Amino acid sequence: MKRKIRIIMAKPGLDGHDRGIKVLASAYRDAGMEVIYLGLRQTPEMIVSAALQEDADVIALS
Repeated sequence: MKRKIRIIMAKPGLDGHDRGIKVLASAYRDAGMEVIYLGLRQTPEMIVSAALQEDADVIALS
């Protein structure tokens, strides 16, 4: 069985709203992709570390 596309999603910086990225995460899940949402206020280093650890195919930022 083929592995699902794995997407790391995160909100870097100090922006405090995440409605848009959560809507996209839901749409990607509905399309059959595996979504790992890291949450708000992530640093670039945290995002890259998670992407490497999770063997992500895509990094999506909002």
